Amino acid sequence: MTILLYLLIISLTFGALGLVVFLWSLRSGQYDDLDGAANRILFDKD
Repeated sequence: MTILLYLLIISLTFGALGLVVFLWSLRSGQYDDLDGAANRILFDKD
């Protein structure tokens, strides 16, 4: 029965860590320019 408690704590920790990383990526601007990278590979700078 104690293994379920350990697994619950580990899963909640991983979930919270994933949420923190996702919120950090939102605040750092990772999703601001979604079309820029898609257009950059289509057009050559030369």
